[in-house]
Amino acid sequence: MPSPIGYVGISDIVDIVATSILVYYVLLLIRGTRAVQILIGVLVLLGLLGVATLFHLYLLGTILRLALVGAAVTIPIVFQPELRRALEQIGRGGLFRMDGARGERGRAEDRTIATLARTAFLLKRDRRGALIVIEQQSGLKDYCESGTTLRADISEELLLTLFASSSPLHDGAVIVREGRIEAAACFLPLSEQSRIHTRLGTRHRAALGLSEQTDAVIVVISEQTGAITIARAGLLTRPVEDEQRLVKMLLAITRPPRQRRRGDFIAQLRSRLRTRRDQAAARVS
Repeated sequence: MPSPIGYVGISDIVDIVATSILVYYVLLLIRGTRAVQILIGVLVLLGLLGVATLFHLYLLGTILRLALVGAAVTIPIVFQPELRRALEQIGRGGLFRMDGARGERGRAEDRTIATLARTAFLLKRDRRGALIVIEQQSGLKDYCESGTTLRADISEELLLTLFASSSPLHDGAVIVREGRIEAAACFLPLSEQSRIHTRLGTRHRAALGLSEQTDAVIVVISEQTGAITIARAGLLTRPVEDEQRLVKMLLAITRPPRQRRRGDFIAQLRSRLRTRRDQAAARVS
């Protein structure tokens, strides 16, 4: 009898590798989100359906099939933020992008973050409330269009002017994109979390609401207490009391995650092959 290995061709290997890479990046996209728990729930339903089919439990099997059909309809709605983020990354080439010119981009980001931190503590000193949104991978065009488009170079003077009580643009959020102030007086969605403390005002609820729907980082300066907090991924940090600590925190959470800094799958593979080739050449020499 011929071996099953004889039926495996190059196209089958390519198919398996491509599927593995796709699954790997899908897991990266949903890691740390609510999609993980929902995916586990769907897998549990599939496992129960398999058991029901194996033991001929027709009533239970029918109920589970109906539940899976309902899940298939509701999953795109529940996973809307994750799906939108995934499509944005694919559209920008985010899955297979090489991280060239990172040094210049990193220095520009450092200057932007330092300016934001200094401005935040100046606003804290004057007890002026503010919302500063730092765009990440998720595009914020819809929220920018709700305010006034500026597209201005970022500076302490401009930010202080925008958040001055006499400014017509002080009521709302400033959105920063790639080191520039994209828009001001922008409206943000309010969080619907039931566990939010009643003492949190509209600014904090708006910051949490945007962080729940996108991967943006939002700096909140409270008008009542002057406390500076950061909203990210639906969570709010403790008040930050030191400017340098605020800079370090913002740099840590706005820089590309570890996977992107190391490069994507193809970049890692090239790096490993290059390292092995160099080692072989060193042995020969």
